[in-house]
Amino acid sequence: MIIPALSNAELIAQAAAIAKPKRVGVHWIGDVGCVLISDSNTVYRGVCIDTGSSLGFCAEPSAIAAMITAGEYRIRTIVAVWRNEGQTAILAPCGRCREFMRQIDPANLQTTVILDFDKVLTLAELLPYHDWFHIIPNLDRQT
Repeated sequence: MIIPALSNAELIAQAAAIAKPKRVGVHWIGDVGCVLISDSNTVYRGVCIDTGSSLGFCAEPSAIAAMITAGEYRIRTIVAVWRNEGQTAILAPCGRCREFMRQIDPANLQTTVILDFDKVLTLAELLPYHDWFHIIPNLDRQT
């Protein structure tokens, strides 16, 4: 769905609206909702699924998977919101999700990450050392 520009408050409200917590055993599913805007101004949504044995995933990769399914890779803006038992919180992406966004498209380092109604940072600011792979030439000769 292509949309006109939305405010941080509107994106936060959309992410909160899709978070529908359900308890499954000791885990919760759907308690975090994510909304992202792609480079084409298309909205993609996803929710988290927390399961045992590390089989679950965060809401951000869920929304990103929907975007990739549609043939897009560039994220313009993203927000995740947790809801449960009458409480709501905006979440910064975890380290795994930050790295996942970066690896999908290097241009995603410029993605705007909503952290509050009036606070945003780029993914590059949240993931400051993103050049984590550095080949050391002739290491054996230097030691």
